[in-house]
Amino acid sequence: MLICDDQSTVRDGLARCVASVPGVARVDTAASGEEVLARWPMERHDLVLMDVQMPGIGGVEATRRLTREFPDVNVVMLTVASDREAVAAAVASGARGFLHKEVSREQVCATVANALTVSTLGPDTGSNGHGMRRNGHGAPDLTQRELQVLTGMAGGKSNAQIGRDLFLSEDTIKTHARRLFRKLDVGDRAEAVAAGFRHGLVS
Repeated sequence: MLICDDQSTVRDGLARCVASVPGVARVDTAASGEEVLARWPMERHDLVLMDVQMPGIGGVEATRRLTREFPDVNVVMLTVASDREAVAAAVASGARGFLHKEVSREQVCATVANALTVSTLGPDTGSNGHGMRRNGHGAPDLTQRELQVLTGMAGGKSNAQIGRDLFLSEDTIKTHARRLFRKLDVGDRAEAVAAGFRHGLVS
């Protein structure tokens, strides 16, 4: 696998973390989107962990270029909480999911193991709760209200703002959001928005 981040401490820390994951035979690192674009076509890593925000060609643009030319590439974005819009754009461009940098070592390893399984088994493999659900299962069946709530989330609106737009209480919006999360098999708003883009439910 290939880990791309402009910060050496992040690259090295993740490399040490995932080295013991079953199925990981080699961990390479890259410091820029440009380096990934140059190396992946020759080295064909099973998984690329790509930082969203980097100098030069950032992770979103590098992912867009890579997936456009090589649709089978398996890219998972490395993100922080403030990267939500960029992550959604990357997922819409072909990234398979995303991983928060703040999660525990166990969650990192679980996400990497699942992503490698997806890469090995092909495009109809399921989800691990970190934005890894694939398009092969088709879009979930959302109600009109759930779709409205998801659209509001994609627009960066709070539950209170969505409620005002729909003339509903904030508690009612939270109820719709919980149902939405279950149907999309996600754990939070960022994952819901990413899944919405991936399934073509929002644009």
